[in-house]
Amino acid sequence: MSDWTVIELVARTESYFNSRCVESPRLSAEILLGFCLDIGRVELYLNHDRPLDEGELARYRELVRRRARNEPVAYITGKKGFWEHEFSVRPGVLIPRPDTETLVEKALELMDGPGFANDGPARILELGCGSGAVIVSLAAARPGNRFFAADCSDTAVDVTRANSEAILSENQLKVVRGSWLDPFRKGPAFDMILCNPPYISASGMKTLAPQIRDYEPARALEAGEDGLKCIREILAGAFDYLAEGGVLLIEIGYEQKEAVLRIARESSGYESPVFERDLAGHFRVAVIKKRIVNA
Repeated sequence: MSDWTVIELVARTESYFNSRCVESPRLSAEILLGFCLDIGRVELYLNHDRPLDEGELARYRELVRRRARNEPVAYITGKKGFWEHEFSVRPGVLIPRPDTETLVEKALELMDGPGFANDGPARILELGCGSGAVIVSLAAARPGNRFFAADCSDTAVDVTRANSEAILSENQLKVVRGSWLDPFRKGPAFDMILCNPPYISASGMKTLAPQIRDYEPARALEAGEDGLKCIREILAGAFDYLAEGGVLLIEIGYEQKEAVLRIARESSGYESPVFERDLAGHFRVAVIKKRIVNA
């Protein structure tokens, strides 16, 4: 056995991470040590005086070295909690954020509303599914509907399928590879299309924290000079794939409300967007309904 106990290692690691300007130093230390010992954070403190053996200490030191280089905790542990489940993640897919839970919350609210999809099984599509956290969360919560997901990344498709298999019933979610709506040129319209697209400007990419800028996939983050390139493409393309009265939900940057409002109003066939705030009070989700054309 080594001389290092759980509580001593957490305190020493927190101090070390602080000296390296690592984000969330205490939380990072707790998660990594719990991961190393295969116990949760609460159990970690119930065993605060437990010494680590030499093998455990060596494994933990390697995790700490990786985090000190600003590698995200989720990539180190291979998992991230989101909504009601824990999702597998790995380099090449965007790590799910708490802000994106606003997208799930609003989607569920609309799905439960009167008249949605004429009160029958709905067709729900997520574009750019990444880890699958959004669409899998929706499918788990409302299994009576039909769910689809697409991403242009082979890694994202693989990870979404793995999370679907771990959390959902068989054949509950269809995942395909392709750019935006290209894989769905033939087939029935969708009652809801969701997307958390890239929405960071080229200049904004330079200001991101190192753990995001240096590790997470740039193509899932950057969207041209003004950060609106992908939002424009989705708004222009989704119209033909939505059923009348269908709804488009797009996560946006916290300063993009007015720009997205203008783009939506310039796109004929949509009602004026409604914007939902995240827990920090920022406008985070644009809700854009396709107009119903009177016969």
